[in-house]
Parts: sequence; structure tokens; C-alpha cells
Amino acid sequence: MKRFAFACALLLCACTPGAMPAQGGSSGGGAVTTIDVNLTQHAPTQTPQGTSAGYAPAITTVPVGSAIRFTNSDGFAHTATLIPNATSFPAGSVFDASALTQKGSAISGSWTSGTMSAGASSQILTVDRAGTYLYGCFYHYGAPMRGVIVAQ
Repeated sequence: MKRFAFACALLLCACTPGAMPAQGGSSGGGAVTTIDVNLTQHAPTQTPQGTSAGYAPAITTVPVGSAIRFTNSDGFAHTATLIPNATSFPAGSVFDASALTQKGSAISGSWTSGTMSAGASSQILTVDRAGTYLYGCFYHYGAPMRGVIVAQ
């Protein structure tokens, strides 16, 4: 009976949104690439798309079929939100309040981590299509808290 209860508890945790996957687990069968979110530690750097800061690495290159997760190691709340159809960072923020609520599971779709408090992680995003994806923070876009994902 104890084994049954333990197995049920384990299954419930595995199905809970935001729960951590098993070690090395991801939707693509490989490791999950983690992008660190920390405005106080990741200084501005130049990328081909414009100035990036707050995310490390500034440009994350991953293969199609892999997975990405954002983890907030900062003491402030942040988001990681797709800037749709962008080839360079817009001068001003393009985000509205919808960026504050987590949505999306594929890198090629509309996605946002929603508000990640200190120590929190985003949902896992499946890298489903090759391309260059720009994203930024709703709260600190002008800081300039922005990053790039290159899926190959």
C-alpha cells in the first residue's frame, strides 16, 4: 500500500504544471538548456540584433528538438517573453500585461515565462523550428534586458 501511495504521489508531481522534470529529461529526449536570468550579474553586451543584458548567455544556440528553460537567479521578478517577428531589438518595449502570465510551450509560437519571482523557473519550451528568436523582460526591457535564441 505504501508503494502504491508513493507511486501515485510521484505521478501527480510529474503532471503538475511547473514541476521539475526528471534529471536530464526534456521533451526532445536530451538535456534542457538553462538560460540564467539575472539583471544584476549579466552586463550589457553587443549582439548582431542590438544590445543584450540580463540573460546568460546573451545568445543561446540550440539544436531543433532540444528544450529551453529560464531560471531567475536574481532577487527581482523578471519575464522572458518572445518579441514576435523581430530581427533586431525594438527601441521600446513591445510587451503588454499579457507577458505577465505564463503561456506557450514551443519556441516558434507565442510564449512568455510569465512573472518569475526570485528562484523560480519557466515552463520548458520545445525548440520545434529553426530560426532566430528575440525575447525580453516585461519589467526591464529598457535596462536593456533582452536576449537571443538561435535554433539550428
